[in-house]
Amino acid sequence: MIDKGVTTFMILATSLVMLMTPGLSFFYGGLGNKKNILNIMMQSFVSLGLTTVLWFSFGYSLCFSGTLAGGTDFFGIIGNFDKAFLHGITPKTMMPGKAFPEYVFFAYQMMFAIITPALITGAFINRVTFKSYVVFLIFWQILVYYPFVHMVWGGGILQHWGVLDFAGGIVVHATAGFAALVATIYVGKRKGSEHEPNNIPLVAIGTTLLWFGWYGFNAGSELDVNEITVAAFINTDVSASFAAITWLIIEWNRGKKKPTLIGLMTGAVAGLATITPAAGYVTVSSAAMIGTMSGMVCYMAVEFKNRMKWDDALDVWGVHGVGGVFGTILLGLFATSEINSGTINGLFYGGGTELLLKELAALVIAIVWASSFTWGMLHAINRYVPVKVSDAVQKGGLDYHIHGEIARVI
Repeated sequence: MIDKGVTTFMILATSLVMLMTPGLSFFYGGLGNKKNILNIMMQSFVSLGLTTVLWFSFGYSLCFSGTLAGGTDFFGIIGNFDKAFLHGITPKTMMPGKAFPEYVFFAYQMMFAIITPALITGAFINRVTFKSYVVFLIFWQILVYYPFVHMVWGGGILQHWGVLDFAGGIVVHATAGFAALVATIYVGKRKGSEHEPNNIPLVAIGTTLLWFGWYGFNAGSELDVNEITVAAFINTDVSASFAAITWLIIEWNRGKKKPTLIGLMTGAVAGLATITPAAGYVTVSSAAMIGTMSGMVCYMAVEFKNRMKWDDALDVWGVHGVGGVFGTILLGLFATSEINSGTINGLFYGGGTELLLKELAALVIAIVWASSFTWGMLHAINRYVPVKVSDAVQKGGLDYHIHGEIARVI
């Protein structure tokens, strides 16, 4: 029986997560070079269309058809094609065990699939051909994202082990963040010296949309309206706020010794990424500690990246990759069945190391898998489609040379 309230909430949550991808394009576009704004934004927006085609055709089915327990998937790693092209699903088909139609779940999870590869693009701005990115987007989803959705959320092997990931610390942020680092190393450094943000107000608009959309990202992941939904909602905001202020204070006392708007916004995104895997499993006090620690750890990760001279242009690895990994580890420490009866207690709540060890094992698998497949794909793609733009194109700007358009920023 359909519950109109829950269905309305899930449709709203889906809409909020969809808004995150345009928000990401504004965030990245404002941080990038003025000659490459449209190329950066195009990489996010094209995922809205292309990922939808993939998700409808077979992506949803590979993620959410078949289970390890039922022996109907491929060794607990990937699903089957039973639901390809939404076969057997109508507007009246209810999501099993839930009070809303499966169409809504299909759309909600599709928004996650859209934004995940788009996160990677911030690492290699100004350096990658659009054609190679489109090919990469397709195969990265098939070979990296879909397997991890199935393994963690779709009845696959990691879910069978008892691995928890409330809204994507492993599935989204760890995989995308370490793929971004590998892609950065593969394409090398940017040419020239014009690397300063071109439009900080645009970054602020993007951060606002990301923060706003993240409520749907985290709270909606409960797939219901209950006390866990409320906990995930407030934990999201608290973690982001504490991380933003922590980052601001550190930056104010180090480096430039000035409080910057970009630092404040980057800290907020770090807090959002870090709380994502734990949002529906921890108390609000724990969320405050997680946000504070994420502000420190992600800031140090960015500093480490700079010392290593990795040209991760928009700190995708330091913010999303490290944030997702750190948040997943903290889940193993701070999870409590008092907030969510679906979890065992973490180490700090008397549960021992069981959950922590499971989360660590899943992280190792995710990092190795995402890194290896990303490196292999880039090598394979480059044999047929050049991955790197020429020095001349990079100097002249990708907007004009690849897209034939120029962003006129006032």
